Amino acid sequence: MLVGSPAPEFTMVTTRDPNLDDETTLSEYRGRWLVLFFYPADFTFVCPTEVLAFSNKVSEYAEFEADVVAVSTDNVYCHQAWCEFALGRLNFPLAADTSHAVSKAYDVLIEEDGMARRAVFIIDPEGVVRYEVVHDDNVGRNPDEVLRVLQALRVDAKTPAGWQPGQAPLSV
Repeated sequence: MLVGSPAPEFTMVTTRDPNLDDETTLSEYRGRWLVLFFYPADFTFVCPTEVLAFSNKVSEYAEFEADVVAVSTDNVYCHQAWCEFALGRLNFPLAADTSHAVSKAYDVLIEEDGMARRAVFIIDPEGVVRYEVVHDDNVGRNPDEVLRVLQALRVDAKTPAGWQPGQAPLSV
C-alpha cells in the first residue's frame, strides 16, 4: 500500500502531443493534485466507459487544482488509435507504460497478463499518495466518488462516512 508514502516517480510517453513524442513525469504535477488511474487495456469493454466518464469530469477536477492522467501498458500508438477510432478527443492524456515499470512501482501490474489492474491514486501537491483503490477488472470506477474523495482530502480534516462537499468535517 502506498498511502502516506511518496508517489513513485514516472516518465511515460503520452497522447498529449499529436506527434506522440510528449513525455509526462510525476514532477511536472508538483504543486497540484494528480488523479492517476490505471486501466487494463485499450479496446476493451469496461475501460472506455471509465475513460470517457473521467474525461467528462476533468473540468470539475480542475476546479480543485487536480489533473488527470490515465495509464495502461498499451503503447502510445494503440492509445492514439483507440481515441481516433473509438473514443474521440479526451480531456486528459493517456500514458503508455510499455516497460511495465510504472505499473510495478504502483503495485498494480498483473504479471501473467502484462496488464495493469483497474486502480486509482490521488497524489497531493507534495507528491504523497493520499488515496489508493483497486477494483476487480469487471467493475468500473465512479469518477464522482474519486472527486468526492479529492474534495475531502483538500478539507484537510477528518470527514465522516458519506461526507459531501459543503458539510462540516468532524470536530474532535
